[in-house]
Amino acid sequence: MGAHHDYSVTVSWPDPGVEHDTAPGTTSYTAYSRDHEVSLAGKAPLPGSADPAFRGDPARYNPEELFVASLAQCHMLWFLHLASQARLVVRRYADDATGTMRVESRGEGQFTDVTLRPRVTADPGPAATDAVITDLHHRAHALCFIARSVNFPVLVEPTPVRLTVVG
Repeated sequence: MGAHHDYSVTVSWPDPGVEHDTAPGTTSYTAYSRDHEVSLAGKAPLPGSADPAFRGDPARYNPEELFVASLAQCHMLWFLHLASQARLVVRRYADDATGTMRVESRGEGQFTDVTLRPRVTADPGPAATDAVITDLHHRAHALCFIARSVNFPVLVEPTPVRLTVVG
């Protein structure tokens, strides 16, 4: 039997900064604020809202953006782990990840795909080849807990490695 890891978050609405007694509440679809707060023990609160398409605040994080970010973060963390084992010295890693969500006419929706576009900058060496790095991306994708938990394709389109000069 494998290890179990539990995660706890608190989602609070209305946002703690809102005066609760004067807020209109859910008297209508257009009356209530989508602003809320996501809290995790010992961490700064994360200001959340709905996607602007669903009456949310564009200055706040929305669940769909965070979902795509979690896939990109998981892949990156596995890639860096595997790179260290392969003796590939990564100096920079960036990913311009995108996700597509389809919303049906009745309002229900789901993600149809997410595409990760990682760019790696590494020191020259035997492991700093496009073939090795592509293999590390394939292995990272296969190990990513979050990618393994979704029911849609997560595509990985890495940019060939850029090398840095050491010294």
